[in-house]
Amino acid sequence: MHHRIKIFFLPISLLCTLSISLWSCETRTPVWSEDIAPIVFKNCSVCHRPGEAAPFPLLTYRDAAKRARTIARMVSSRSMPPWPADPSYTHFLNERLLTQEEIDLIAAWAAAGAPEGDSTQTPPTPVFPPYTALGKPDLILQHPEPFFIQGDNRDHFVAMKFPFELPQNTWVRAIEFIPGNRQAVHHMNGHLISFDANRKQAAHEGFLHLEEGEFSVPALTHKKLGILHDDGSYPNMTPSVVNYLPGVFFLKYPDEIGGYHFPQKGALYVKNMHYGPSPKDTFDHSKFHIYFSKTPPGRPVQEMILGTLGVSPIEPPLVIPPGTIKKFITKFIVKEDISVLTLNPHMHLTGKRFKGYALGPEGDTIRLIHIPDWDFRWQYFYTFPKMVKIPKGYTLVAEGEFDNTSKNPNNPFDPPREIREQNGSMRTTDEMFQFIISWLPYQKGDEEISLEGKSGK
Repeated sequence: MHHRIKIFFLPISLLCTLSISLWSCETRTPVWSEDIAPIVFKNCSVCHRPGEAAPFPLLTYRDAAKRARTIARMVSSRSMPPWPADPSYTHFLNERLLTQEEIDLIAAWAAAGAPEGDSTQTPPTPVFPPYTALGKPDLILQHPEPFFIQGDNRDHFVAMKFPFELPQNTWVRAIEFIPGNRQAVHHMNGHLISFDANRKQAAHEGFLHLEEGEFSVPALTHKKLGILHDDGSYPNMTPSVVNYLPGVFFLKYPDEIGGYHFPQKGALYVKNMHYGPSPKDTFDHSKFHIYFSKTPPGRPVQEMILGTLGVSPIEPPLVIPPGTIKKFITKFIVKEDISVLTLNPHMHLTGKRFKGYALGPEGDTIRLIHIPDWDFRWQYFYTFPKMVKIPKGYTLVAEGEFDNTSKNPNNPFDPPREIREQNGSMRTTDEMFQFIISWLPYQKGDEEISLEGKSGK
């Protein structure tokens, strides 16, 4: 008996869809001008350009071609572009993530010798304005001279004052920090000092900065910096009006959220300007861009910190013995309905993994953030596309894992030694475990408000 065998032919388009990579079905080799430049300009050049934190520019074919294999290796491992948060857990604004097709394109281009293609087809080189999408600032606060940073391979902490005097009280819609030396500045926390004009003769009096050791006593620090009123009393202070960490992108909330009231006389008080260890002498000339508003501030944004220096204890206490990988947890029960805008997980060099979520009384979970591979160099302020409601009675939970073994390439000690929390010490060789949450008291409809305001580098 003979059996007829039916042969089915699939369309080539379907075969390509079923393949692992689109480029395994293509005969044309990807080229810089048409395939690679659009990816690089969109995802890489914002940091890979002069004056930014990246070590080399990626603005031209020549820039990219001589590093093609390195670029392919970094994107294939998903080390670049840096985006530590797990996109399968939650999504945030301004995610910098390449698709698998884009990664395959770059790998195929590098393997083919990084051909340029028709240069006339290359998209225009991106132009980055000197200011953010908000335009030219109304006020710039900057010290007259740059700050000298000694190259002694040590952390340096500096308290700074950026004073101002205005013709009248002014509404402000946004404050942006511009690091003068992105290689040196690790983090900055800025608070708004509002002087009573009748009790403060001159906002500019006092020192502009004090180095660590000079500001160990807060009252003395405030006196030296001229933070006090002339009669010795304290002015009003609004905490955390502007902050900075590596990789942070400036983002302004919609007009109905946030904003500040600047007094006629005041200052931005930087409690800690942290400069990371450097092997050579360098300088920093950071500044603040202030954007005025014709309307009063919107709903004031509040901040909550779980863990180190925060509202909830770390369990067990944050002590990591040498040679161990250890897990910690911190919890806080929400006392009212809140709307969460932005998250900032924070750990130091032995950080390994981080997860944050809200747990309901019935066991239901609201996902907040998961960072499966912690990288101390990239600590974003993660902003949701829309506010996330956390109902009253839910428990905010942060789980952290720390690696104090010799296998951790970021371990500051060799051989490993005990690392612990040191009363909130921000030295990179000590540890911290924080979950910082920006929030508003909940109002009906908050879940539908888009947080995608104007943003920029």
